[in-house]
Amino acid sequence: MQPLLRLLAFMSIHVALHHVTHYKYDRPVQLGPQVIRLRPAPHSRSRILSYSLRVEPVDHFINWQQDPFANYQARLVFPKKTTEFKVTVDLVTEMAVFNPFDFFLEPSAEHVPLTYSPELKEELAGYLEKLPRTTLFKKYLSSLDRKRQRTIDFLVQINQRVYKDINYLIRMEPGVQTPEETLKLQSGSCRDSAWLLVQLMRHMGLAARFVSGYLIQLTPDVKSLDGPSGTEVDFTDLHAWCEVYLPGAGWVGLDPTSGLLAGEGHIPLACTPQPSSAAPIEGLMDEAEVEFSHDMHITRIHESPRVTKPYTEEQWTEVLSLGEQVDAALRAGDVRLTMGGEPTFVATENRDAPEWNTDALGPTKRGLATELVHKLRAQYGQGGFLHFGQGKWYPGEQLPRWALSIYWRADGQPCWRDPGLFADERVAHHYTPQDAKKFLSTLSEALGVSTDNITPGYEDTWYYLWRERRLPVNVDPFDARLEDELERARLHRVFSQGLDQEVGYLLPLQALDTGLNDVTTWHSGKWFVRDERLYLTPGDSAMGWRLPLDSLPWTAPTDRQVLIDKDPYAPREPLPVFNAQKQAAPPPRMQHPGQPVRATAPSRFKSDTSTVRTALCVEIRDPRRANGPVPLKDAASDKDMQGVMYVFMPPLSRVEDYLNLLVAIEATAKKLNMAIVLEGYPPPRDPRLKLLQVTPDPGVIEVNIHPASTWHEVVEHTEFLYQAAFETRLSAEKFMTDGRHTGTGGGNHVVMGGATPNDSPFLRRPELLASLILYWHNHPSLSYLFSGMFIGPTSQAPRVDEARNDQVYELEIALREIARNRQIHGQSMPPWLVDRSLRNILVDMTGNTHRSEFCIDKMYSPDSSTGRLGLLELRAFEMPPHARMSVVQQLLLRALVARFWDESYTAPVTRWGTTLHDRFMLPTFIKMDFDDVLTELGDAGFHFDPAWFAPHFEFRFPRVGEFCVDAIQVTLRNALEPWHVMGEESTSGGTARYVDSSLERLEVHVTGLNPSRYTVTVNGQSLPLQPTGTSGEYVASVRYKAWNPPSSLHPSIGVHAPLTLDVLDTWMKRSIGGAQYHVAHPGGRNYDTLPVNAYEAESRRLARFFRMGHTPGRMPMPPANVELAASPEFPWTLDLRKPR
Repeated sequence: MQPLLRLLAFMSIHVALHHVTHYKYDRPVQLGPQVIRLRPAPHSRSRILSYSLRVEPVDHFINWQQDPFANYQARLVFPKKTTEFKVTVDLVTEMAVFNPFDFFLEPSAEHVPLTYSPELKEELAGYLEKLPRTTLFKKYLSSLDRKRQRTIDFLVQINQRVYKDINYLIRMEPGVQTPEETLKLQSGSCRDSAWLLVQLMRHMGLAARFVSGYLIQLTPDVKSLDGPSGTEVDFTDLHAWCEVYLPGAGWVGLDPTSGLLAGEGHIPLACTPQPSSAAPIEGLMDEAEVEFSHDMHITRIHESPRVTKPYTEEQWTEVLSLGEQVDAALRAGDVRLTMGGEPTFVATENRDAPEWNTDALGPTKRGLATELVHKLRAQYGQGGFLHFGQGKWYPGEQLPRWALSIYWRADGQPCWRDPGLFADERVAHHYTPQDAKKFLSTLSEALGVSTDNITPGYEDTWYYLWRERRLPVNVDPFDARLEDELERARLHRVFSQGLDQEVGYLLPLQALDTGLNDVTTWHSGKWFVRDERLYLTPGDSAMGWRLPLDSLPWTAPTDRQVLIDKDPYAPREPLPVFNAQKQAAPPPRMQHPGQPVRATAPSRFKSDTSTVRTALCVEIRDPRRANGPVPLKDAASDKDMQGVMYVFMPPLSRVEDYLNLLVAIEATAKKLNMAIVLEGYPPPRDPRLKLLQVTPDPGVIEVNIHPASTWHEVVEHTEFLYQAAFETRLSAEKFMTDGRHTGTGGGNHVVMGGATPNDSPFLRRPELLASLILYWHNHPSLSYLFSGMFIGPTSQAPRVDEARNDQVYELEIALREIARNRQIHGQSMPPWLVDRSLRNILVDMTGNTHRSEFCIDKMYSPDSSTGRLGLLELRAFEMPPHARMSVVQQLLLRALVARFWDESYTAPVTRWGTTLHDRFMLPTFIKMDFDDVLTELGDAGFHFDPAWFAPHFEFRFPRVGEFCVDAIQVTLRNALEPWHVMGEESTSGGTARYVDSSLERLEVHVTGLNPSRYTVTVNGQSLPLQPTGTSGEYVASVRYKAWNPPSSLHPSIGVHAPLTLDVLDTWMKRSIGGAQYHVAHPGGRNYDTLPVNAYEAESRRLARFFRMGHTPGRMPMPPANVELAASPEFPWTLDLRKPR
């Protein structure tokens, strides 16, 4: 089953179970002593918060005791006759997740068959007693796989075998069927299946016991894509299962009615060798007619905020209503705000793979991105076209990243009519180079250019022969044994296909400026190169990126034709409607009037002005080449290699020419019945074309979502994207090894602006941008509540005062200058002034303008036309795990824009200093500051419910645990800790800089503390608890080293594990209680994989906290909390690396 059953994530749910058993008699009867086994057993792993047992008639005597197997049982004696007997159980349990596989086995028990030691076997004698082997039982037992294997695999296999072979039914008759009867009927109740499994285990030498108890199942927040999603309603019932004793692990529960191990929903009541000793109610009575009734139900009485179901429907209705109110304010103010962004996702499977952690490319990433793109095209890009282009290419990456794009016209007219002509890379195609030549020849005729200009391209023979001669003498190109895996795959591919094999075909092509928008005149010509063939630059990119442009005839700089992007501020006419019938280009001989096509090579040392220097290419290529060396190796060994037809688009300066060329390509594909993939240069950026893009980033898939101009579009875009990603088996949930939620790690950069640069609210009213920057600076909660794990001066989105503290002074001047220039220029303030005023302040510590919390690279940058779009990018936002949490974040931004559009924010610039990385690392103070933000928004007319952000706080600051002693309540939560980028280190590829994330921080929140008597210590060091302003409430944090990587700030300091918290009574000179937090697994488990879902993540976190473990005995006492001296730099922080 897929790990997508993200049922009840992160925080616990408290459930009240109500169970009534009622007997009515037709006459007064004398009840004999009754034994009731309906109290959760002492070893129940589910925490029981309260329990009540009420028995009627009330005139009775009760004696609580434990049976020989340590189960609780109540013995009742009734002195008088009665006409009814009623037992009511009411309990409250905490449904906190635990991992049933979280155990160790003794070395002797790691494999079956296993043998108990003589001493242990004697103690387990009652659980090893076997019934005689009957015919069907003996046959079934012999069919089980009993070869040597891992014990846990063996138990799972047997449990699932019984689950599949025995049909579950509800059987009201008393008693338990024999294993022989169950096998004969091939059906039975939970009691029957459990007793069958107990006997099977005993006959295979394993001690097993019968368990009766309560089963609680809650309806899941998220439905599974495949496999059962669980119950549709919350329910509970009496249940039975089996437990097996494993040395090292103890009793392990197996539920044969589901084939799963017993989890937190299994609450044991009685565990016995025989089913008869586990009956819920047992006793004698006089003979009478009995009317029996039974009622069981559960109620959720407390649900902590959780990311799988962040809001109730009532809350969500209120969110939507406030969104409409904010939208009305934006419309009234003519703000023209648009919102887009760059949400990121990770795969739900194989999360430990490099492509979902550090690598930008990988074997499965493009396939998942393709599936997501097709879902998005069906929703938004009807009539649009798919373009698979080249994305970013950073130093050190051998392959360029791809960019899967969807373009469609804003006016609703189609760009591409038949989506069936787009090839799906996930489906095998087998086109040949001859098909590519045929396609290009037909296309050239449609464009009105000569087919004589079509030229084949080849791999560079001389380069690969030279490369072959450089190989070691004892290998060959088909098995080169090179260290570079990509180079090995490349050589194998080139020599396998043959150096004389055409890679693809190109057609030199450019559009002539005729002044007409709906008709394009195309110009082509011969390409003359030095070699006898057109040899491509060696590499793995598409053919169009490897053309030997340097070999084309020399042209003087003054004669070169340069493609200039259209000014984003220039007015645009409506796009015409293009169709194949309008392709009325002149015949080939008239394709460039007044200048015939050159048929011979140009003269030496004379500037050539006639050569067409852009080309359209058609290439047959295996799509697996884009995914890196592993798929390349698979493709090289596959005899039936795939051949997808790729059409490489040439660069064009006008979007009209691009769409005209698309019409001709579609007509050609339809005529030849060939499916193609468009790649190469994208169309020029133009507001008349909408764009949605899916690209790879290290560890994630990034979606550049198209801007939404209304609140309705914001909600629809966000919810559909999350759902489409979920159906593609992508997720916004990612976890650290210890179970902490990290988001995806790729961020959720929010982009705000206008439909065109002229509409941008930040260029039309620059004080809006200044207000946002200043407000963010004065309210650190806006920076840290929604950020990712990587924060601090060296992160990729530092605050201004994190990057360079001296920049705060410069920021103050810049904001003052914006206000002054606004007064001077009024509505005509030049947009470049905004860019110049802030460009050199909104930077990171190295001066990078892109790595900043407020990124204005695309506001009004002089670098290119794509930098002058009037866009603001907020880069510090991490990916929320739920769509509705993301929507609420965007609503907050829209409300702030609406507020500051009406009234600019003016306040002194706060000098936070060390307070920023001291007090504002703690959730308590981030919440205080954020409450101020919501209060101010309420004063502006936008009333946010603080409960809407409770899931964000739980996601960002998960609770570790809590304990209470002498009315002193201590709560631990994860806090923030800036990561440090280390100095440069030499690597095989040059230099690298590692990040030290080994330092972590916890918040310790204490209420009910008498500071004159008590103090709280961590590993013997006093916490500098500081008052919050509420009587009896104190907060501090502890920094500790969670792990010790080879490259860290202080490698000589070991791991601080476990953290022992003590509440010290300085009058009594001892600890009165405490807890332990294990930084690593308390049993020493080293997890090999990351958690697959929120269930496993939460169980890993909960397994490391114990509400016990204080320091025993009398001890030297530190001063009481009121007498402690705090650090002048970090008064709220205890750093265990620096003992006092």
